[in-house]
Order: sequence, then C-alpha cells, then structure tokens
Amino acid sequence: GGFGGSTSHISLTLLPHFEYMPCPPRISRRVSLREWRAWNCRLRPFIISPAARSLYQSLADAESACRLGDVARVGIGYVTGANDFFHLRPSQQERLGIPEPFLHPSVRNGKALGGEAVTERLVRRWLLDDEPVLLLRLRKDDELPASISRYLGTPAAAEARGTYKCRNRDPWYVVPDVTVPDAFLSYMSGGAPALVANNAKCVCTNSVHVVHLNGRMSLGELERRWADPVTQLSCEVEGHPLGGGMLKVEPREASRLLLAKRRRSKSDDATIRAAVHELRRWRHYG
Repeated sequence: GGFGGSTSHISLTLLPHFEYMPCPPRISRRVSLREWRAWNCRLRPFIISPAARSLYQSLADAESACRLGDVARVGIGYVTGANDFFHLRPSQQERLGIPEPFLHPSVRNGKALGGEAVTERLVRRWLLDDEPVLLLRLRKDDELPASISRYLGTPAAAEARGTYKCRNRDPWYVVPDVTVPDAFLSYMSGGAPALVANNAKCVCTNSVHVVHLNGRMSLGELERRWADPVTQLSCEVEGHPLGGGMLKVEPREASRLLLAKRRRSKSDDATIRAAVHELRRWRHYG
C-alpha cells in the first residue's frame, strides 16, 4: 500500500527488545525528515530527550566549539597483509640479527591504549615481555642487510608474499602508509573511545586510528576537551553500535566528533550525562 508515495516524517517506535505482539506497537515519536537530515540521517539521536538534543545542538553551534576534523586528520593505521611476518618479537630480532634501524615499535591493537599516553616506559615493558611489537619497516630504496635478505627468503616470507596485500604491491615487503601520529584513537570500545598521546613516537596497525594535529589546537587542549561529557555524547551520536555493547567510530565519523569548551551549568552537565547513559543503555553496554 502507498507504493510510489512520499512522506514528510518518520514514525519511530522505541522498544527495549523484540517479542511477539498481537498488534503494531504504539509510535513513540515522529521525526520530520528535516530533523532527520540535520542529524546526518540518523535516528539514534532521537532516542535521547528533546532537551538533550537541543542542548547538544546549542553547544555545537557555540563559537568556541569545533569538530575533531577541524583540528586534526584522522585515518587508519598501516596494513601489512601478514601481521605475524612483519611484526617481530625482540627474541626474534636477536636470533635473526635484524638491525634496529629497520624496526619500529608499533601499537598492534586498542588494548595497548589503556593508559593516558603511549610512553617510552610502556614500550620498554612490551619489549621486556617479548611481545611482537617491532614492525619490520623497510623502504623501497633501502640497501638490505644480509640478515634481512635471509629473512625475506624464508618459508614464512614466501607465505606472506602470497597474501593479497603483499602480492599487489611492489616490492611486496615494503609496508605502505606507515606514519608516526600525534595520538592514537581506538575505534572499537565498550565505554568511550580512547584518545591517547603518542609520546613514544610509535606507529600503529589499522586496528587503531591515527590522529595528526594540524596546528590549530595543542594536544593538551585536545585531551582536555576529549574528557568532556559532551565529547562522550558526540561519540555516541556520531559512532554506531555493534553487537555485544560495542561502539565503533570510523574515521569519517571521528572527524565529526564535537569538541566543546567546558562552560555549562550543573543542570546542563546532568542532562548531557543522562543522554550518554541512555545511549549506552540502548546499545546494551554495562
């Protein structure tokens, strides 16, 4: 019925879980297409109260506010195509005789971003624990030492060379897009995504986002704004929930994250925190 017709609104029904119903559920609220488009064509923001949405929008429109994409470039880390081959343990480095200048400490996944920063002390702990965090970082014009040439001729190398990513690049052993960012951003999280300073000048795989500042904001100011509840709410609004309570934030979504300056009343803070709690509840976190 109504094929070829049009509408000016979306009828939204909020249900905590699915179950059999003898008749259609009651409509919770109507969302105009204009409102829907204003929120990047997402219905998730309409779970929270109109007061919270209005407050969030007013904070976003404030002169002191900005988006993460205004002050930084967010992207994915490098893709090796064969992580086990390209990431060495210190014990492997010693056994193979790989020179240090051809290795670079790397953040392999979001679990490494639990602290306030990735520091040299943390990296030393990884190395003492003999974790596979040393990226074999080779460049196209490098003159390869004999030890590396031998490693590139092993059966493990032959297996790595046959993977899709490796066989489609020349030379196959040069991992592209390896950069040292100012900070790392976890893109899969239970609570809020973690923004962590890269004090140790590490690189990272595509399991973590890289954040390169453009000079418009210091890292310290970015960290202060990141801890604000408004940014936590923005992560919920711009990111998207997955199964098991997980929240995923893609680079494009991360660039839209709101960085507000903290000038709010206690009641406004309470409204923001309640909205964060509500959106986390709806994605079954906690």
